[in-house]
Amino acid sequence: MKIIDVHTHILGNPWKNWLFVQVETDEGLTGLGEGTLNGFAKTVEAAIHELKHLVIGMDPFDVETISLRLFRDVYSDGGQIQGSALAAIETACWDIMGKALNQPVYKLLGGRCHDKLRCYANGWYRGPSTPENFHEKATAVVAKGYTALKFDPFGAAWRTVEKRDFNLALENIAAVREAVGPDVDILIEGHNRFSVHTALQFAEAMMPSNPTWFEAPVPPLRVSSMVEVARRSPVPVACGEDYYSREQFAELLKHDAVHIIQLEPQFLGISASKQISGMVHAHNGVTAPHSAQGPVCSVVCAHLNMATPNFYMHEIFDEFNEPWEENVLLPGMKVENGYLQPPEGPGLGVELNLEEVGKHPYHVGNWLPLFRSGWEKRERMV
Repeated sequence: MKIIDVHTHILGNPWKNWLFVQVETDEGLTGLGEGTLNGFAKTVEAAIHELKHLVIGMDPFDVETISLRLFRDVYSDGGQIQGSALAAIETACWDIMGKALNQPVYKLLGGRCHDKLRCYANGWYRGPSTPENFHEKATAVVAKGYTALKFDPFGAAWRTVEKRDFNLALENIAAVREAVGPDVDILIEGHNRFSVHTALQFAEAMMPSNPTWFEAPVPPLRVSSMVEVARRSPVPVACGEDYYSREQFAELLKHDAVHIIQLEPQFLGISASKQISGMVHAHNGVTAPHSAQGPVCSVVCAHLNMATPNFYMHEIFDEFNEPWEENVLLPGMKVENGYLQPPEGPGLGVELNLEEVGKHPYHVGNWLPLFRSGWEKRERMV
């Protein structure tokens, strides 16, 4: 079997253009992948088409060599853009492998490690950054059966915050805790916002609400800053979604300070994601992969998580996105009472509905400006 072409499709979701890839083979099997990257859909699409000549004619089963060609052989560090292009093509190859062998991808990654995947809700808090909105929306989330939910209570904060905004963020966190009760995990999203001292001030101040983790409290590029916060914070730190290589995770893990690792299969590909999960396992850590790009990313994470012994929680955006999203993939994944099963069909177990994709064209305003007031509404910004 040989790869003969790579096709791309962009769907205009109001808060992030989704980029899908279909890899075509000479035996008629087609694989599905995703290369979504906030604000860079057209850029990643161009990278895919610029790099695809490197994999045309290759056997889709040779995913390790395909990854080397798309990253090492280019001899340039294209960061998340190059990682997204690589992952989109490599994921599609795993989909082809599963179809050729008539097995779901998680079976190829080591098989079933869990009866079901515990999910946490994200994207549920659209609307104003007020305690009233957070309380109302959190109440609705737990009514759906979720036992964990994540949210960013910090508005458009960056590095430091005024006392009024500091107190409002704490009120938002307390409102969620009051809404969900003592037994639900609340996960605080930092979105790389703060300086070390601001992050530590928040970590101390949010403790009365008993959060399960404080995610990405400082920017990721200075590992030393993340390690300092993790060692001094009373709330466990989670991070990793920004990294796109094994080496970055090796640098983070060697400090034994962060033990909740949120690798991003969208930047790494499935092969590297499985290997990094093993690295985390060796450090007595757990994985909670980032699954907030698009619907194919969520399916990929479901397969990876099912085959990962040290999996912790699965992120769910899909149920809180636009109502038409359930038509983008056929069949769609369904969360039942806060838990999820990966698709059991061969490969990823889903196909792209091109008719639905065609209804939602690309728009330059479809992105998430996390440091602009009103981003929480997740509406088109231009």
